[in-house]
Amino acid sequence: MKLSPFLSLDRAEWADLYHTKDRPLSDEKLHFLSGTLGSLSTEEVNSIYRPLASLVQLYVESLRSLFQSTSEFLGHRDRRVPYIIGVAGSVAVGKSTTSRILQELLSHGPQKPKVDLVTTDGFLFPNKILEERSLMHRKGFPETYDVGALLKFVSDVKSGQTNLSVPQYSHLTYDVLPDAHLHIDEPDIVIVEGLTVLQTGAPGGDPEKPRLFVSDFFDFKIFVDANTEHIKSWYTERFLKLRDTAFKKTDSYFHRYAQLDDEQARTFAGSIWSNINEINLLENILPTRERADLILSKDYDHRIKNIRLRKI
Repeated sequence: MKLSPFLSLDRAEWADLYHTKDRPLSDEKLHFLSGTLGSLSTEEVNSIYRPLASLVQLYVESLRSLFQSTSEFLGHRDRRVPYIIGVAGSVAVGKSTTSRILQELLSHGPQKPKVDLVTTDGFLFPNKILEERSLMHRKGFPETYDVGALLKFVSDVKSGQTNLSVPQYSHLTYDVLPDAHLHIDEPDIVIVEGLTVLQTGAPGGDPEKPRLFVSDFFDFKIFVDANTEHIKSWYTERFLKLRDTAFKKTDSYFHRYAQLDDEQARTFAGSIWSNINEINLLENILPTRERADLILSKDYDHRIKNIRLRKI
């Protein structure tokens, strides 16, 4: 028998792990959580995401118990620090939807924890800096993020710092908003979602210099996975959807593409995918998959078909 550090379950096996009857999410809530393509269904929530939220709650409670026991052993009462969940995956694979639904379900759990969601888009360098460094065509690649600022944020979270400020990003203007910030203050759980949050960086460097990675501060790591051709198809679908909606706004960075016909839009989206997003996926994102604690593998229709959970 082939051994693996992961336990693999198909959709039915995973869904059978959760039997609690919960109040269904409203149609409005499902629509909000689904994102641009609206691929989230009540059945998907019940079969996949409720069991996932239940499992994460077990891990959170286990860590709290360990914290209490350690505090008693050491004879002091430090303030408990937040539990951090990292969610990684390709552009258009649905990691934002996974993060939003997980935030929703966890925040309505038995303990009603305060759950904050942070996307790493806010830690991208502003377009002005990317243009100065000739990196606009590589936006989303590891070198286009202010990794130092992101590392400081997750370190501050795990240090118990209060009243933290996170820069915000606008997908409309395709840039970091200079005067908009998300305030994070004493959450119980923080979800950090981004393309390369599980990356450990390039090998080499000064062996005497300590190296920290964003994922070093994560308590639980999730990777949303799918066949590359399926993701390309979803990316193209999303581009066409945005062409008919957000791109029509005059202040949209992509307003100039609103007048493309279907064939032109598909060709242009395919070019962006092949020259930017697919390269980033293959070189920087996909190699981090096996570092996750849980891998959600999607089928062509966006439904999760397989779950791989790292053995404890």
